[in-house]
Amino acid sequence: MPEQITIPKTMSTQHPDNVQIPFFSENSCLGGEDEVLEAYYAYSHLNCREQMWDCEGKEVDNFVVKKLLSKYGGYLSNHQLGKDIFLTLRVPNPDVEKAEAKILLETLESIPRSYDVANIFYGTENPPIFEVILPMTISYESLDNIYQYYCDFVVGKQNQRLGGRDLTVSDWIGEFKPAKINIIPLFENKEGMLNSDRIVAKYLENKNLDYQRVFLARSDPAINYGNVGAVLLNKIALMKLSNLSDKKEIPIYPILGVGSAPFRGNLRPDNTERVMKEYPGVWTFTIQSAFKYDYPPDMVCDAVKRLENREVFKAPDVDEKRCLLIFEKCSKEYHKRLSELSPAINKISGFVPKRRMRKLHIGLFGYSRSHEGLNLPRAITFTAACYSLGVPPEILGISALNDHDLDYLRNIYVNFDADLIDSIRYMNPDSPYLPPADLEFAKENCDFEINTVHKKSTDDIIRLSGENRTDEAGSYILKAASERKFLG
Repeated sequence: MPEQITIPKTMSTQHPDNVQIPFFSENSCLGGEDEVLEAYYAYSHLNCREQMWDCEGKEVDNFVVKKLLSKYGGYLSNHQLGKDIFLTLRVPNPDVEKAEAKILLETLESIPRSYDVANIFYGTENPPIFEVILPMTISYESLDNIYQYYCDFVVGKQNQRLGGRDLTVSDWIGEFKPAKINIIPLFENKEGMLNSDRIVAKYLENKNLDYQRVFLARSDPAINYGNVGAVLLNKIALMKLSNLSDKKEIPIYPILGVGSAPFRGNLRPDNTERVMKEYPGVWTFTIQSAFKYDYPPDMVCDAVKRLENREVFKAPDVDEKRCLLIFEKCSKEYHKRLSELSPAINKISGFVPKRRMRKLHIGLFGYSRSHEGLNLPRAITFTAACYSLGVPPEILGISALNDHDLDYLRNIYVNFDADLIDSIRYMNPDSPYLPPADLEFAKENCDFEINTVHKKSTDDIIRLSGENRTDEAGSYILKAASERKFLG
């Protein structure tokens, strides 16, 4: 591990929420080679200091470090991978994604190989990859299993003797480095977020780490519990992790997985100041595809620069008990809306354009809701489908809030009204799918103006869906998304 690094404050990701096709791709769906170029573009043009690399799906590329150094050696010779810029792997969780469990082992085995390639290229001992992200973390054991497996088996096998002779694996193949890696938990559900401090505290025991990064999801909690519920869980987790950092006297650097849709975090190049104010305790924000490709490059670069140069503060305290009371009210009402809307959402979702050739991870929603017979698409497709029906998902269930709830919520969710207005402008008041109670709440609590271009597109989508001609809706879905500057 590098002796001295500066933790990046922006992390480019592969989330497929963009409307516009990147200039460097010939196809609307980015493939594996496109994503190698995308990583270089994020580093060299957008000045993102970190790229998350998703190691799940049929086109996973464990040779990304070799390809980057081979193709873009001129840039990377002056910007050292693992010291100046970073590549962070997102691995499958074998406790949840059984079919992809062994991809985890393949990915861990690729880390020493990437080290060897970088060692030859740079002539230094800085590993190009030394951190991995574990999605759907809900226990200390799931983190520690990866940490111990890497130390004991990936690196540990170098001391094994071959055929009972004196020759060890390291004598034969060479040393395996780095000796250890950092595991970044990604908390995506209520259980994980509310217990994030306990899980991380247990994981830190007996490891003598210099720091710990923790990833908090924003999209999956939104699809599971609604927009308000997701924000409340993030706020509670950030407070708990900040307090743990003080208690353990070890720096904890939170990462927040935000997208451009208000439902998924509302981080856009023209909106960075608001999001920085909303989450002062977040160290790293994700820079997803809509942020990168649906705005002018100069605007994107300026926004990344603002995020990288900002000051990070202690996460503010919140009243956990009161937050959870509001959470339960909103999420209960939100789930009622989902039950009513799921047939329409699923009908439209199949016609939302795809932006990545690889399948992304399955997420928690299918597991957490399957026992209720409710199956919904992943967060980006879900969000796109809702907007295409003229129903911004941010409003679902908000009618459960009373004035007392709103007073407290506005105090801790400082952009509540602004986020709501950002989403409601894309509402279609004539949509038959719009919950009347939530529409009434919006009218009573927000001063908004409907985007008529977006409304016209959703009128056409709703008409085609009603005529069982949903297969003709794709162009209108894209037209509406272009108006929003995010797919979902």
